[in-house]
Amino acid sequence: MNTVADLGGAMGFGPVLPEPEDEVFHAEWERRALALTLAAASPGRWTIDASRSARESLPPGEYLTSSYYAIWIKALERLLVHAGLVGSDELAAGRSLRPGTPARVLAAAEVPAVLATGSRADRPVDPPPRFAVGEQVRTRNTHPTGHTRLPRYARGKAGVVERVHGAHVLPDSNAHGAGERPEWLYTVRFTGVELWGGEADPGLSVEIEAFESYLAP
Repeated sequence: MNTVADLGGAMGFGPVLPEPEDEVFHAEWERRALALTLAAASPGRWTIDASRSARESLPPGEYLTSSYYAIWIKALERLLVHAGLVGSDELAAGRSLRPGTPARVLAAAEVPAVLATGSRADRPVDPPPRFAVGEQVRTRNTHPTGHTRLPRYARGKAGVVERVHGAHVLPDSNAHGAGERPEWLYTVRFTGVELWGGEADPGLSVEIEAFESYLAP
């Protein structure tokens, strides 16, 4: 989906201002926003891809005027309602209006081990990879109506395969509950000139992670 969240290469949003690496939160509520999002996802009612899609598909005006963790909370509300764990009337009231749906949520003491373990997204597949390191490829110029991890600025562009990562869960399918449909995943390098034309820095290159269905010879 071509959402407002896909800002890569777009102009008019001001300079990128890097923050110190150890500055993760700007306020205490942001810590709670992250904790709530992780805890609510632990029963497995939605996938990480569905969570990303919920954030990236917020209405444009709402997305652009919300801070990073405000976007997380707004997306979490949508996920909770869609999963039937919370009613929209309860969100409006700011409290429970009926008995909740039983759900296994992580206890605080369990969180460090779960975060350290992570969740693997690689999967075995039978077909061998279609592309090899060093091969020239072109991304498909596609505009899906659902979730995708292929940035707009890199569509219809020629690049070179830098790495073959193995097969991984396809976010485009998994975000909508249509199955994992694992595909081979590649790192593809593009020159700045290819992405943004002759006025781009000739020494610039960009690497993206691209699934096999995003690519053509």
